[in-house]
Amino acid sequence: MQEITLSSGARFNAETGISILDAGAKAQVSLPYSCKTGRCSTCKCKVISGETYALNPESGLTDKEKADGWILSCVRTVVTDIVLEIDDLGGTVLPVAKTLPCRINSIERLTSDVIRVHLRLPPTADFIYAPGQYINIIGPGGIQRSYSLANANSADKMLELHIRAVKGGAMSEYWFNQAKTNDLLRLKGPLGTFFLRDAADIHLIFLATGTGIAPVKAILESIPDIPIQNRPKSVTVLWGGRTPDDLYLDVGGMPGGHHFIPVLSRAGDGWTGAKGYVQEALGAIRPDLSSAAVYACGSDAMIHSAREVLVQAGLPRQRFFSDAFVCSAEN
Repeated sequence: MQEITLSSGARFNAETGISILDAGAKAQVSLPYSCKTGRCSTCKCKVISGETYALNPESGLTDKEKADGWILSCVRTVVTDIVLEIDDLGGTVLPVAKTLPCRINSIERLTSDVIRVHLRLPPTADFIYAPGQYINIIGPGGIQRSYSLANANSADKMLELHIRAVKGGAMSEYWFNQAKTNDLLRLKGPLGTFFLRDAADIHLIFLATGTGIAPVKAILESIPDIPIQNRPKSVTVLWGGRTPDDLYLDVGGMPGGHHFIPVLSRAGDGWTGAKGYVQEALGAIRPDLSSAAVYACGSDAMIHSAREVLVQAGLPRQRFFSDAFVCSAEN
């Protein structure tokens, strides 16, 4: 049994062969995570001292990050006692994940390759989540895929998902060609650590690409319920797509008291809004990043780029939170 010490001072024991993330969860020390497969970088942390080894490939890290001592806690295990540069979630207690039945209540086509699905939970289901978290859907034949929840907790037991078609994807084949109202599915969750931290006196900035707007929508819906004294100074949302059709929601009309900036990377001549990538559009408005917190959700490439660009521009690294959407290796 080896000891793991975090930069926060928290300590817990871990067995060789068990991931650092799972060892922390067993000791009731919550660490940030998302995919749990080594393909995103949400659980990235730095080894200050000690030795670890990878249980699975860390494709969510660049070669330079690996050379600089960064690891992914979801696929790393300990060899010796180690000290890690990582912030745990402190006293935050997240809802316990559970497996529940659910039925498709409705399917709505939003774009040529995006649908909105509403799932109906049983009336007696006890399912609470932190807006921003995701669930795994267990479909036909046991296929399992992850989807962010796109609405805040509601009394009607409905869960909203935004699902993009993946070419050749087994679950995409079900959603776009076979799924119908009242189909019985199972879900496991809530999962992930993409949720709103303490926002008092902070300028909140959300960066989203594609269906990465889903968890941002859930968080925005929850902001009016935050006590006034704990609300952020301001809220800005930048949502990026390639063409206007990719921006399938009226984000400006959502609750949350936010300023919305749509961004297109392949804008036509008639587009008068921001152009390029969301992190570039954010840099163009020159926000005061020293008193900001950034929540980024979408492609892994955007998240990697945004983190480095914004930290260099003055954003405290510990106030960059992310949820990278990575395609299943089985698609």
